[in-house]
Amino acid sequence: MSDDEKPPTTSNHHDDESQSHLSEDRDPTPRALSQDRDHPQPEENIDHENSRGFQGGVEGGDEVQDLEALSQASSGLPYSVFSPSLKWWIVVMNCIAAFISPITANVYFPAIPALAQDLGVSIGDINLTITTYMIFQALAPTFFGDFGDAAGRRPAFIIAFTIYLGANIGLALQRSFAALLVLRMVQSGGSSGTIALVYAVVADIAPSSERGKYMGVVGAGITIGPAIGPVIGGLLSQYLGWPSIFWFLCIVAVVLMIPYVLTVPETGRKVVGNGTIPPQGWNMTLIDYIRFRRQTRNRPSAHVRQKIRFPNPLHTLAVLGNKDLALVLFYNATLYLGFMIATVTISSQFAEIYHYNDIQLGLCYIPIGLATIISSVCNGFIADWNYRRIAKKIGISVDRKRGNDLRNFPIEKVRLQLVYPLVIIGAAAYIGYGWALYKETHVAVPLVLSFFIGLCVTGPFQIINILIVDLYPEAPATATAANNLCRCLSGAVATAVIDIMIRDWGRGWAFTFLALIFTIFSPTLWFIQKYGPGWREERRQKMKRAAEKKEAEASEKANNAIEQNSGALEELHPSSS
Repeated sequence: MSDDEKPPTTSNHHDDESQSHLSEDRDPTPRALSQDRDHPQPEENIDHENSRGFQGGVEGGDEVQDLEALSQASSGLPYSVFSPSLKWWIVVMNCIAAFISPITANVYFPAIPALAQDLGVSIGDINLTITTYMIFQALAPTFFGDFGDAAGRRPAFIIAFTIYLGANIGLALQRSFAALLVLRMVQSGGSSGTIALVYAVVADIAPSSERGKYMGVVGAGITIGPAIGPVIGGLLSQYLGWPSIFWFLCIVAVVLMIPYVLTVPETGRKVVGNGTIPPQGWNMTLIDYIRFRRQTRNRPSAHVRQKIRFPNPLHTLAVLGNKDLALVLFYNATLYLGFMIATVTISSQFAEIYHYNDIQLGLCYIPIGLATIISSVCNGFIADWNYRRIAKKIGISVDRKRGNDLRNFPIEKVRLQLVYPLVIIGAAAYIGYGWALYKETHVAVPLVLSFFIGLCVTGPFQIINILIVDLYPEAPATATAANNLCRCLSGAVATAVIDIMIRDWGRGWAFTFLALIFTIFSPTLWFIQKYGPGWREERRQKMKRAAEKKEAEASEKANNAIEQNSGALEELHPSSS
C-alpha cells in the first residue's frame, strides 16, 4: 500500500453516530431560507469552518486563511443548506452563464467577411478584433474573480452581465471599425468575467465528494460554446445580417439576467457561509430584497459586516506562486491549446479540402460539440465515483452532508487517475485527425476523429478544473481566473501560429507536434500526484501561521486601544470629583 493510500491517523469525525445530535435537515427552499434569516441560529450553531472564511472581502480581507478551514466543513451545520433542487437550479443558471463567453467569441467568426466588407476594412483588421478580444478574455476574470471572492458572486455576475448587455447593444448599432474594436473589448470583459465565477459557485454549494457532477454540467456550458457558436453565427449572418448576431446575444443576456436577478441566491461562503447567514442588500435576490426591506435582519454577532474592496488582479498571479497549482495550470493550458486549435481550424481546413459553405462548415462542429458535452457531464459523475472508491479503499467514510477533511486525503490522486487514459487516447485521435486531413480522406474520418478529440482532450482539462477548485478552496474564483489566464494566453499564441505551422509543416506534422506537446508534458501529472499533498500541507501551514500572526496583531491592537481608553477614563475621574 502506497503512502497516499494509507488511512489517515486522525479519527473520522464524520460517521453516522457523530451526526445523531444534529437536527433534521431544514428545507432550504427560498421560503425556508427566509425563515432562517429572519430567525437565525444562535452564534454557537454557526458553521465555524465557514465563519473563518468570512473575513475575505471585508475590511482587512486580505488576510491569509487556513486552507482546510474552507475546504472541509465542521461537524456542525451541513456544508450547504440549499436543497438539491435549488442546487441544480443554481448550477443550470451557471451553465448558461458559462455558455455566454465561448459562444460570444465563436459566433462572430462566420461574420468576419461581411463585417470587413460593410466597414470597408481588411480581413486582417477584423482579425485584430479577435486578438484584442482574447487578451481581454484572459485579463477580465482576474478582476471579476477577485471581486467575486470578496464581494460575493451575485454582484460580480450582475456587473458582468450589465457590461456585456451594453456592449452588445452598441455592437449591433455601430457602423465603424473603431467602435467595433473598442466594443468587442468591452464585450469580452463582460462575458469573460463570468468564467471565473461559475466554478466558484459550485465550490460554494458542493463538497469535494459531490463537486464533479455539478462542475461537469457547468463545464458543458463552456465547451459547447465553441462548437455551436459558428453554426448560430453562420445562420444569423447569412439570413439576417451580421448585426443580428449581437441582437441575439442581447436576447440571451436578458433571458439569463431576469431569472438570475430574481431567484438565484448568493452562494459566496465568505458572505453567506453555508447559506444560513443573511446576505447584505447587494447580495440579495430581488425577491429577498422586497421581503426583507421592512424587516430588521439579525446577523450573527460574530459576522463582520462586509465591505467591498477594489479587485486586485495580482491575487490571480499569486496563485501561480504555488508549486502544485503552477504545474496544474501549465498542463491544463497545453490541453486547452490542443482543443482550441482543433476547433479553430475546422472551418478553414474543411473549407479548403471539401469546399463547404458557411452552413455546412457550421454543421461540421456538431461531432466535437456533442463529444464535449458528453465528456464534461460523464467525467463529472466519474470523478465523484472515483472519490467514493478511493475513500472506501483507504477507510474514509464520505460525508456528503458536511464534506470531508482533505488534509489527509489524496485528492490529487483521485482526480488525476482519470486523466492518464484520456490523454493517451486523445493524443492518438489528434494525430490521426491531422493525417486524415493531410490525406484528404472522406469527410467522415476527420469528423469521427474530431468526436474523439472532443471526448478525450476536453475530458482531462474538465477533470483538472475540478482539481484546481479542490486545491484552492479559499478563493476558487481567483484560482479559476488564473486557469483562464493561462489557457487563454496559450490559446492566443497557438491560434496566431497554427496557420504558419500548417503551411510550412503540413497538416499531419502540425497536429502531430501539438499532440506531442500535451503527451510529453503528461509526466507533470505524476509529479503533482506524488508531491502535491506535501505542497498542499506546506501551503496550509504557511496560511495558518500567517492567520495566527494577524490574529495576534489584531489582539494586541485591541488591547492597546482598551488601555488607552482606560487611561482616558482615569484622567477624567479627578476632574469630575
